[in-house]
Amino acid sequence: MKCTKLKRLSYTEKAKKIVNSLTLEEKVSLMGGNVTLNDMLSDLRDADEQKHYNSYPYPAGGIEKNKVPPMLFCDGPRGVVCSAGKSTCFPVSMLRGATFDTALEEKIGNAIGKEVHGYKGNLFAGVCINLPYNPGWGRSQETYGEESFHLGEMGRALVKGVQDENVIACVKHFAFNQMEISRFKVNVECDKRTEREVFLPHFKKCVEAGAAAIMSSYNLYKGTHCGHHDYLLNQVLKKEWDFDGFVMSDFIWGVRDTVEAANGGQDMEMCCTQFFGDKLVEAVKNGQVKESKIDESALRIVRTLLAFEDAYSNEYDESVIGCEDHIKLALQAAREGITLIKNENNVLPLSKDKAKKIVVLGKLGDKEVIGDHGSSQVRPAYVITPLQGIANSAPKAQVVYYNGENLEHAKELAKDADAVIFVVGYNYDDEGEYISEDEFESYTGAVGGDRKNSLGLHENEIKLIQEVGPVNTNSIAVLIGGNMIMMEEWKESVGAIMMAYYPGMEGGTAIGEIIFGDVNPSGKLPYVIPFKESDLPQVNWDTTSQWYDYYHGYTKLEKEGIKPSAPYGYGLSYTKFDFSDAEFDASDDSVIAKCTVKNIGKMAGDEVVQMYVGFKNSSVERPVKLLRGFARVNLQPGESKEVTITCPKEELCWYNPKTEQMELEKMEYEVYIGSSSADSDLHIGKVTL
Repeated sequence: MKCTKLKRLSYTEKAKKIVNSLTLEEKVSLMGGNVTLNDMLSDLRDADEQKHYNSYPYPAGGIEKNKVPPMLFCDGPRGVVCSAGKSTCFPVSMLRGATFDTALEEKIGNAIGKEVHGYKGNLFAGVCINLPYNPGWGRSQETYGEESFHLGEMGRALVKGVQDENVIACVKHFAFNQMEISRFKVNVECDKRTEREVFLPHFKKCVEAGAAAIMSSYNLYKGTHCGHHDYLLNQVLKKEWDFDGFVMSDFIWGVRDTVEAANGGQDMEMCCTQFFGDKLVEAVKNGQVKESKIDESALRIVRTLLAFEDAYSNEYDESVIGCEDHIKLALQAAREGITLIKNENNVLPLSKDKAKKIVVLGKLGDKEVIGDHGSSQVRPAYVITPLQGIANSAPKAQVVYYNGENLEHAKELAKDADAVIFVVGYNYDDEGEYISEDEFESYTGAVGGDRKNSLGLHENEIKLIQEVGPVNTNSIAVLIGGNMIMMEEWKESVGAIMMAYYPGMEGGTAIGEIIFGDVNPSGKLPYVIPFKESDLPQVNWDTTSQWYDYYHGYTKLEKEGIKPSAPYGYGLSYTKFDFSDAEFDASDDSVIAKCTVKNIGKMAGDEVVQMYVGFKNSSVERPVKLLRGFARVNLQPGESKEVTITCPKEELCWYNPKTEQMELEKMEYEVYIGSSSADSDLHIGKVTL
């Protein structure tokens, strides 16, 4: 039986009896990680592939005499981190966001849940749904995109998939965690509408989907550390949203004060006990923390662990880890998410018959481009590089690789080639999880951090494309990175541009298949690409204070009337789709958009149908329009399908600071349906609510 919220709540009385039988010390022992600080720091420093961060499930709590199992933590989100050359390495969440495929994400959740069991874990802490306020955030790759609605839909699909395998899904980082270099010190401020309409809805959606654990974030919000935050943890999460599970801290630095954290709603200090344990026992005895707070946290932990322990019936051994079915899922995700942004004069797909000599240029061409080397690093049995994938897809072609350092040599290679493929972008030293030397002396991980200098390519890569691209009419740029990459300086120098994100262990295979037309590209950008970086919200990446405005991404550009280089939700295909017969309606509880989509090209393909809702008649400040539904559809050449997308009315509400409630305006709404957020790609209608 699946461990739903209803099932978990049925364990309340059993959990109460256990908690009531425990001593204060035993109850507090449930609230702390069982890894020593020295061991944790050793894991972080160790470069050994066999012994690394989270190389085994990190335990917390557990009381053997009462048959309360420990919580056994496995990190994510691109697979299970507890790996020494075994786990399936899926594409990063940003690529999976580009699939707009919640059914696939649920299947990936199933696979990850099984692999967690294979490692003998019981919690997966890889449902990362933080919203990148600016795409320079170093850990953008771990989340699904810039849009709150989309984040919530993808996040809850992963929650459902993981928990259907009776593994606890932990959603992170709650909340306002969108900076890396300053994550331990920054205090975030925003107004109440921005909080409730932009930064919290996707977390609420995952809680409503039944997520059984939440991880708090390092940063401060309105002057208080989020791991101590009475408003966020007690008032919003537990009381208002009726969250039944437990809250854990982010690791080592997620709790800074014993009393404030315990009273503020923190249930579990991870992964080392520094401020809870004996210090928390003493705080209770001194009257600084009521024992009832300890009882509540202990109840939440025991109830959750008992429910999942009893629900788990299938015994997965290690053979499920990195198995063939899961690797196929990783490849499917890469195929669906890689996004074709430009294809001038149908440069792509390349013909296997005509492309006899192919030159691959760029330092990333022969690298394992799977993402960050921080806490999300997965170590699979193998990785297919872009170069390998291209060569495998065209076995009869001569594939020449050069890193591109000498431009004249690169030009000579390009002149004689039938096609030139640039593989350019970022790696783990350019963006990712970051710990400064001040915070962690002798840390040997990657540099990572936020993209504080530029959102474009490296200068040498820009020059490589600018000078070598025009030499060959069949020039293609394959972009590697965790979020938006600026293109204006060089995009006219190539005929085609493909965003590959960090595409996972089979990413090179998918890149090759798409370049040669074995797979039709179908990814859609989960972010907007502007013409100028200044069109985006500005962030000081090394700061103690940051204000978040209401608008960011495509909503900011649309509100300011600025045309993007590529709109949110945009992506090309090797076939063409026609949208017709658009209809719009409203029921008692929903807004409905329908259309007929027809494949009018010569190749089977997938289209992502998107629904937006506009607020032109609003009496309050609102975005021009917001994504409020999407559906992925597969069509054979000549085939048509009717697509219906339904949006619950509560998704159209705004937060009224005066009433402190989400409210629905009674007015006429614009409703759009089409293939991207651009008006030219949408049919428009109106409904009255």
